[in-house]
Amino acid sequence: MVDHVLVAAIAGAFGVHGHVRVKSFTAEPEAFAKYGPLHSEDRSQIWTLKNIKPIKGGFTAFVEGVSNKEAAEKLRGTRLFVDRNILPDLPDDEFYHADLVGLEVFDPGGAPLGKIKAVQNHGAGDLVEVDPGPGKSSVLVPFTLAAVPTVNLALGRVIMDPPEGLFGD
Repeated sequence: MVDHVLVAAIAGAFGVHGHVRVKSFTAEPEAFAKYGPLHSEDRSQIWTLKNIKPIKGGFTAFVEGVSNKEAAEKLRGTRLFVDRNILPDLPDDEFYHADLVGLEVFDPGGAPLGKIKAVQNHGAGDLVEVDPGPGKSSVLVPFTLAAVPTVNLALGRVIMDPPEGLFGD
């Protein structure tokens, strides 16, 4: 398992006084604000967000140390992480997306299908992006119990029963 998890990203400046627009990636959108200071993926930078308020499509926040629109705009695209150990434990049938990335994927008969490259959500539910290997295009599989009946984090593997033809069967 990874030791930090992506919880939000800065989408750009908001207003002229150094506020930013924040897009949350947590199940409860406002939860990203509860985890304390947020850091960069390499932990080289730490940000404290204050005055967090909901707006259409996300949140607005004041980043400590950022006092104008230009400085706020320079943070556009910044990905905000928290240490894994401060996140709540999940029930057995729920997973942090970061824990799924890199897991080996097999079909119900044990044949390898590839590795999980990413977990995406474009509004209609989670999709698991599987990298089937060199020279092959990634495959998006619905992250449902029917298509992904088994996730075993301890063994680092997933059993996937994708819709017929998805992997070029």
